Amino acid sequence: MIIAKNIHKSYGNLHVLKGVNLEVSKGEIVSIVGKSGAGKSTLLHILGTLDSLDEGELTINEIKVNSLSTKQLAHFRNVNIGFIFQFHHLLPEFTAIENVCIPAYIKKESNNGVIRRAKELLDYLGLSDRLDHKPNQLSGGEQQRVAVARALMNKPGVVFADEPSGNLDSESSKELHQLLFKLRDDFQQTFIIVTHNEELAKMSDRTLVMKDGLLSS
Repeated sequence: MIIAKNIHKSYGNLHVLKGVNLEVSKGEIVSIVGKSGAGKSTLLHILGTLDSLDEGELTINEIKVNSLSTKQLAHFRNVNIGFIFQFHHLLPEFTAIENVCIPAYIKKESNNGVIRRAKELLDYLGLSDRLDHKPNQLSGGEQQRVAVARALMNKPGVVFADEPSGNLDSESSKELHQLLFKLRDDFQQTFIIVTHNEELAKMSDRTLVMKDGLLSS
């Protein structure tokens, strides 16, 4: 699913990533842990094509993404990659189902199919009675589940999650963690997760440690 070779990234004189290598298989859940400032989120943003690498090669679904043009990359990201962040980033003026539909509308899919898919996802995530609620009418856990549905809307090959339970209480965190593994079991969904949550890291298929700009088991 993902092959990253010799990934380097610097910001000015700060060399953050120093030759990272990583392979992730379909249906695998990989957690990346490490101290704050170690480069975990930088790596996640590069793997998710939100940021560019300075040196190295990144292949996702057999596509060498660092050779794509800006327009091609935007389309690739929309179709192949989902994102879940610590703060859900839902648009406050839109309902739950409208937020979930956005990636598919960007993809220019037909309206009927989009709404049907969004309803199926929200029902699967236990939110069938929250379709028309706006974010401020939802609990923190519900908001994050809407964000998960949005990440899955275009059936991405891989979902990148940056501290997905970092803003949730312990019960909501537990529910979210269980949900991620249910998605893997039901749909062979691949996840790469940056987390400080030890419980989530221990549940993962692999836990990698980011230290001094490199990954280790």
